[in-house]
Amino acid sequence: MTPQPKLARTRAIVLAAGLGTRMKSRLPKVLHPICGRPLIDYVLDAAELATGARPLVVWSPPVEAVRTAVAARADTARQAQPRGTGDALAAALAELQTAPGAPAGELLVLSGDVPLVEADLLEALLAAHRASSAAVSLISVITADPGRLGRIVRDEDDEIERIVEAKDATEDELEIEEINSGLYAFDAAWVAARIADLRPSPVTGEIYITDFVALARADGRSIGSIQVGDDGTLDGINDRAQLAEATFAMQARINERHLLAGVTMLDPTTAHVDASVVLAADVTLEPNVILRGSTRIAEGTLIGSGSQVFDTTIGRDCRILASVLESSEVEDAVQIGPFAHLRPGSSIGTGAKLGNYAEVKNSRLEAGVQQHHMSYIGDAQVGARTNIGAGTITANYDGKRKKRTTIGPDAFIGVDTMLIAPVELGAGARTGAGAVVNRDVPAGKLAVGVPARLRDPRPEPDEPPDQRSPA
Repeated sequence: MTPQPKLARTRAIVLAAGLGTRMKSRLPKVLHPICGRPLIDYVLDAAELATGARPLVVWSPPVEAVRTAVAARADTARQAQPRGTGDALAAALAELQTAPGAPAGELLVLSGDVPLVEADLLEALLAAHRASSAAVSLISVITADPGRLGRIVRDEDDEIERIVEAKDATEDELEIEEINSGLYAFDAAWVAARIADLRPSPVTGEIYITDFVALARADGRSIGSIQVGDDGTLDGINDRAQLAEATFAMQARINERHLLAGVTMLDPTTAHVDASVVLAADVTLEPNVILRGSTRIAEGTLIGSGSQVFDTTIGRDCRILASVLESSEVEDAVQIGPFAHLRPGSSIGTGAKLGNYAEVKNSRLEAGVQQHHMSYIGDAQVGARTNIGAGTITANYDGKRKKRTTIGPDAFIGVDTMLIAPVELGAGARTGAGAVVNRDVPAGKLAVGVPARLRDPRPEPDEPPDQRSPA
């Protein structure tokens, strides 16, 4: 008989119906972010890699946002009331019975709040489960601090006899240092036949998935297990302190991956890089850098201390110094900062330079533009090689609508110029210091005064008289 393919044989179930009250948050626990992603996303990654199939997530009405958040990458099952892990598994089984296609031969059950779990460990659990033909297999952890987690109770032959939840444990059982990780593999047909035999705890009223261990023993079935050390990888997230610890560990993983791929981090402990960020080789990150979202940075670029970059693409050989870039595009060999700000919708051309306290919003600066300090360019198109003097402002809002400014190539905007949109300056146009420009300036003309008047620019000292503009 030909074995079933991995996709048809194994199905991962992720339990995410709990309220997470210790988080003290309106946001469901498993949706709290770690390095830019909801923590459940990391669990789904591992589950999908280990099984090759689309996971199924169990949710409950108080955390319905979970269903919406995972819908694109997981099937879902509704647990009407969060009455424990066994009841959650029953909801998942009911959903699987109506799913199209061949039924799963085995189930991999995970908690949605264990973001550091890795696919390799889950694959090892499944391998041990198959090798032992067990009804139930699990991963246990040896720890000096068992806390509130379920204890593994073994018999005189060192076989797993049962799992007792901390709330139900005796004083002697609470001294046990082998705990349940909450990761299981099940014979799918057996667990479906036995799910109705789970009974509520007399102490808490919850239905525990751990009771399957005793049921398997009663049926004469073996219990498979893998024992691991307490390295934090299988810790669940129950409060903000544990969330911070998991975030630190995940960030270390992400940074190590970038370092091994050729990125330089002068202090990796202060480099905050989202899981979704893409960095090329020879990118350098100075201390205290934050990179978020869909940010992509090409080779040879330096991101200086104190910079924050959100959803922005940055080209090759750029220097970004102590600046904030949001939802923008930066081409090659650009210099920005220190203390500059690209607001959403900005596009900076090759070789441009933005100095101290330069701000750009929803504007395109073509190649070679120089925008000097204490200036604001908003809703504008600035031509190549134009010089933006210090203190220049595009007055783009009239109290009702945003209006655009267009500046041609090779223009020279004098210090402290105010451009009242809508206004257009032609190629090579110039403005004098302090000019308030409220009408178009033709190519090659000079605008001076308040409000600005048009005149021909004075010739440069080395400009031959016959090349001067006519009066």
